Amino acid sequence: MPQPATRVRRTGHPWYGETLPRRPESAAPARRLVRAACAAWRLDDLAEDGALIVSELVSNAIQHARRGSIRVVVERPDATCVRIGVVDFSKDLPVRRAPGPEDEGGRGLALVAALATHWGTEPLPWGKQVWAELHGKGRG
Repeated sequence: MPQPATRVRRTGHPWYGETLPRRPESAAPARRLVRAACAAWRLDDLAEDGALIVSELVSNAIQHARRGSIRVVVERPDATCVRIGVVDFSKDLPVRRAPGPEDEGGRGLALVAALATHWGTEPLPWGKQVWAELHGKGRG
């Protein structure tokens, strides 16, 4: 499995990224990546919510994407913010549903919206990135 990339963008914002197979087992390394980034940036208070968010975003990408891989990106746009993104090769935008009590699925984006400060979708020429931002206490 490829090693995660750790880099600093030209803007000075650090980020972590990892390409993973489009399989359910990829949720675990995605969670580890988010937790590692939060720990490195001293934003530990965001790690567990971030891990839940990335699990939901990865699960959606696994269900709806077309190719065999997805990309998880964890960025730090400022000292108290973590931005988690999952990139896939489908141009179909996610739809937040209102599932009934008997429905087995459809709650993922509602959970993301409840945990994140902001979330959205960024269309790309070959797919999309679904992202969510969390804001912490500023120990970073």
